[in-house]
Amino acid sequence: MIARVPIEKMNLKQKSLLFAKLSKIAYNDKKKVAQQIKPLGFTDAEYYDRDGAQAYRIWNKDDVVIVCRGTEPKEFNDLKADLKAFPVKSETVSRVHQGFKQEVDDLWPMVKEDILANPGNKSLWFTGHSLGAAMTTIMAGRCMHDPDLQDPVEVYTYGSPRAGWKKYVRDLNVTHHRWVNNNDIVTRVPFAAMGYRHDGTEHYMNAYGNVRKLTSWQRVKDRWRGMWMGLKKGGVDNFSDHSMVNYVANLEKWNNDMETAQSK
Repeated sequence: MIARVPIEKMNLKQKSLLFAKLSKIAYNDKKKVAQQIKPLGFTDAEYYDRDGAQAYRIWNKDDVVIVCRGTEPKEFNDLKADLKAFPVKSETVSRVHQGFKQEVDDLWPMVKEDILANPGNKSLWFTGHSLGAAMTTIMAGRCMHDPDLQDPVEVYTYGSPRAGWKKYVRDLNVTHHRWVNNNDIVTRVPFAAMGYRHDGTEHYMNAYGNVRKLTSWQRVKDRWRGMWMGLKKGGVDNFSDHSMVNYVANLEKWNNDMETAQSK
């Protein structure tokens, strides 16, 4: 798939795969990112990096995408951000995860300046994986609450932890497509018992990598199935399901299924 048309003209499957690919690409260095966005129809990229918080602004003549980079196990700052689960007052309403907020605070002056400079004819989108998904949610929320900033069209996140309290996510008012891959452990933290809630419309991938709508009981069975399948492969499903590689592979399969059905 190549994003040579405005993103708004794509369907949910196409957009979900595009943003998954961008979230995966964001883990690379600036040179690789500049190379890898070209086949997706993007022309330029700017790298944000401050105190270990990292993101990219990627754009073409139609769209601007803010892609927040997720947790890298070798980066102490990322791990420290994940562990700072104490809820603190947000820039908008209610409370958010302290570590996620700090990562956003580090980058926000640069990101905000570029959003203000964004020509009005370019649509604004946010995406990210893991820690980057939580950062993406908070950044999009700040745009929605700032009358000087352009509202994002949509937000796409992958393997996102819970970013804020119930009132915070209820007040975000942004269209958010949140992808969960089977047993992805990161999607279950911080714990709901601490007041944290998820935002957005959840899209679930089952143990076989298929996009499915399941009842609560069906999901329980599917998670056990995924755990067993992981053990048979010698792995831990909770961690392998968090990989951005697997999110992209599942979404490629979903798009290919659509193309096959249309060709019949």
